[in-house]
Amino acid sequence: MSAEPSSATTRQVLRLASGGESLVVPIDSVREILEVGKLTPMPRAPDFLRGVMNLRGAVVPIIDLASRFGHGASTIGRRSAIVVVECAGDEVQPRVLAGLLVDAVFEVLDFQTTQLESVPSLGIQLPTQYIAGMINLTSGYAALLSLETLLAPADLATRIGAAQEAGVN
Repeated sequence: MSAEPSSATTRQVLRLASGGESLVVPIDSVREILEVGKLTPMPRAPDFLRGVMNLRGAVVPIIDLASRFGHGASTIGRRSAIVVVECAGDEVQPRVLAGLLVDAVFEVLDFQTTQLESVPSLGIQLPTQYIAGMINLTSGYAALLSLETLLAPADLATRIGAAQEAGVN
């Protein structure tokens, strides 16, 4: 019996925490990591849109991951950070640049694509549509975020529009 060549590829992810969850995002999507600074609130925006910031002349929306996952608004603490990510968008907006408000940023990790497991149907506290898979790390499982789903322009526009119609402050 001959061994087939391994189809595993090494990828890098940034490990972070939000709302008590261990999360990872592909490092090639991360543009920078910033301290939480002054955010300009958006009137009548949904809770998960904490505001916008000016990043070298670009207006960048800041998404509170804990709130986006239904865990309530994040409390800004000493280790809180904004992870600026860029990912594919849709036909209206081909690229999305956004900041993710997280409780902490830890490290860059390597993993083999063969380590990526499917999302369990039970026992996960995150909306599964935002998770691309689970990675078994030495510190436990971490959810690999699907940034393209989490930051889908059409979905965000619909949610922001609904909040504005409802008169949310």
